Amino acid sequence: MVSTRPRLSPSGPHDAYSAACPCRGLLDLLADKWSALALCALADGPMRFGELRRRLEGISAKVLTTVLRRLEDAELLTRTVYPEVPLHVEYELTDLGHDARVPLAALRTWVEDNIERFPAGG
Repeated sequence: MVSTRPRLSPSGPHDAYSAACPCRGLLDLLADKWSALALCALADGPMRFGELRRRLEGISAKVLTTVLRRLEDAELLTRTVYPEVPLHVEYELTDLGHDARVPLAALRTWVEDNIERFPAGG
């Protein structure tokens, strides 16, 4: 049986069902398909923007830029700029990003394994 009590943290109880819960913003970020896929794509190590964009087929440069900025702001990844010509930028998961990636990867795998069970394949 799953507990319905709010989880305790150093700042007090959190209940994502509450409109005022600070968890909501993070859930919004992590539940976004491009955020989840970007975190999973970075699991094997740092990637440049172009590599990541090729890995995430169908994402526009503008959307990827926005997703990466949001993930960086949430301290789920780092952006390292190498002062070379041409400019070299790499994105890499932080420890927090690696932790978040684990349940997201499990969800992605579940969806891939069960997509045929859904009407019209999803």
